[in-house]
Amino acid sequence: MIFDSVKNLETYKDTDARIYRGLKILETDLSTLADGRYEVDGENLFYMIQSYETKPENAPEAHRKYVDIQCVLSGAEKMGIGALEEMTETQVCDEKDFRLYTGPLDYITLTPGKFAVLWPQDAHAPAVAVDQPAPVHKVVIKIKIAD
Repeated sequence: MIFDSVKNLETYKDTDARIYRGLKILETDLSTLADGRYEVDGENLFYMIQSYETKPENAPEAHRKYVDIQCVLSGAEKMGIGALEEMTETQVCDEKDFRLYTGPLDYITLTPGKFAVLWPQDAHAPAVAVDQPAPVHKVVIKIKIAD
């Protein structure tokens, strides 16, 4: 997992080219886009703009085929982070590359300008309220790493 500021994107220019290409999307003004899916390279690289209200808690999830880059555009949310090997699987939805878990989490706070890069081994529980439920506008960038 990476947790960093958009100001530091160039730090990652020598990492995996797919990840860096996904990170570069964060340099675009995404705040005016309507909620929905936006394709960059078909199923290999796309992003989703989402608006929702945070919750008091959320179950950890993980993906097998995609790396997530998550960045709040407005508002703030806590995100639980945990090692997948310490989790117990509770639900499988392979057709949507989505699995739910229970297990121990540490928390980061995503605010505008901060992002998290989450690999398949990174269980994450997004959309958790910082203090109380509040609106969030967010981008989730999906980078395919497996079939």
